[in-house]
Amino acid sequence: MLQLAAAPSLHPVVPHAEQDTHALLVELLGSTRCGISASELAGAILGLTGGLAEARRLGVAGLVDLGLLDRQAIRLLAALELGARALRDELAGRRLRIAGSSDVIAWATPQLATLDHEEVWLLSLDGAGGLLQAERIGRGGIHGCSLLPRDVLRPAIRSGASAMILVHNHPSGDPSPSPDDVAMTRALRHAAEAVGTPLLDHVIVARRGATSLADALE
Repeated sequence: MLQLAAAPSLHPVVPHAEQDTHALLVELLGSTRCGISASELAGAILGLTGGLAEARRLGVAGLVDLGLLDRQAIRLLAALELGARALRDELAGRRLRIAGSSDVIAWATPQLATLDHEEVWLLSLDGAGGLLQAERIGRGGIHGCSLLPRDVLRPAIRSGASAMILVHNHPSGDPSPSPDDVAMTRALRHAAEAVGTPLLDHVIVARRGATSLADALE
């Protein structure tokens, strides 16, 4: 479990690229425990977690272990969640165009790569590759979740999709596809072809990268 070190480590050097993030954290944290300034605590959060994505994964208990008060931890997690929701809303409003796996990875990584549980998302596309709808269709524990082809096809057909892409994360941090991932992708490809809504790709994102299973669709 991450913990604050002795007093000297509460004065980390904040890299220039993170100074704006550090300043925002100071404003968000407000008053702190006696003897620790908001600036010191913000620097410790960034230094010990490596960034806001990992801080979000810690949850309230983990952030309290870093030295935050309960109310500070709750406030920080709420702010991070609002930021993630704002990004989803902005992307949805733009009708994001998906031209390839790099676009899928750019969409999915900030939302899914650092989660401590597995989620499966369906991206429904129009005829020009525009994102009609992004819908979470599965959620599991750290060991994953199981879906049948019909669990994917029903929401795709309901949204009027011309094509679809499946996305899920690996909480282990390794984006390599499992044999079950490949088998499920192939089964879904055949089912999707039968209903005229092709599966263009299945992308796996994780903390250590991302993998496109497009080759498995051949």
